[in-house]
Amino acid sequence: MDLELRHLKIIRAIADAGSLTKAATALGLAQPAISAQLKRIERALGGALFERGRSGVRATALGEFVLDRARVVLPAVQELQSEAERFAHAPTDQPGVRLGGTHGPLLGGLVDRLAAADPGVRVTTRTAWSEREIAARAADGLLDYALIGTCGEDAPPEAGRLVWSEVARDPVFVMLAVDHPLAGRTEIELAELAAEAWTDVPGDGCFGECFAAACVRAGFTPSCVYETDTASCVHLVQVGRAAGLCRATFPATPGMVTRPLSGMPLFWRHLLGWHPDGPAAATATPVVAHARAAHTDAVARSVSYTQWLASRVLPPSVPLAARAHSAVRGAN
Repeated sequence: MDLELRHLKIIRAIADAGSLTKAATALGLAQPAISAQLKRIERALGGALFERGRSGVRATALGEFVLDRARVVLPAVQELQSEAERFAHAPTDQPGVRLGGTHGPLLGGLVDRLAAADPGVRVTTRTAWSEREIAARAADGLLDYALIGTCGEDAPPEAGRLVWSEVARDPVFVMLAVDHPLAGRTEIELAELAAEAWTDVPGDGCFGECFAAACVRAGFTPSCVYETDTASCVHLVQVGRAAGLCRATFPATPGMVTRPLSGMPLFWRHLLGWHPDGPAAATATPVVAHARAAHTDAVARSVSYTQWLASRVLPPSVPLAARAHSAVRGAN
């Protein structure tokens, strides 16, 4: 006998009720029927699921194991059914954009611009720390666009299945508490932070290795690197527990400052990818333009970034986004 969802429901009902009679009532079955069904289930699973006593039934070790799994599977299947029903009854003529991204300020800006450009387009998002996961979902047709970042000139994931367009390039800045001794500097040598613990968000590219290599070139090895979510990174910086690594467009945050690293030892490329044979290919050009405009907005909101750009040897007439792109390319 193959185990079915109805069998898991019976097991859960018996455990919740504490007796076969009460479980049978709850399920609308006769007590002999549920008892016979339980015996068949136990034979299929290879052992007794419940011990019978004067006060009712109690799950065996095998029963607890099965119940633990049932309490995960049954709600998941119910949620799947509900979502499938909503999907089946959703309007099919409403256009939509399925956008996936990793951590960073550009995703929200791109969603805002897409929604403003065409309020009739439904924009849905999915986020993950893994660039490979987001890219794979786009390659498999589960997302229309993947907005990710890569360290330096590192090749993006799924390069053979997706078309990638570069949105922008940013230097990697350092985050420091406002009362840090170097917080008042306009630019900081990486070697000056040799005694610091560090924090950044996780990723599956080469950024960790590139940061370690940059530190070695600066004459030290990081004593500690905390990989955690963005909010925790900010907290560790604010309380002076660590120096943080961030993209230059990181938004202004109370209790901390962002500063450029001298010589720009690390930089980040923002990329937008889509499947060349998918529906996103037809609208990729305007979506890339919206992503680049979102980056320009993010640059303009960062005082430390705009000051850094102003210090580069570029004509003031060059637009902000072009200045950022040229400055990063010129340094590499």
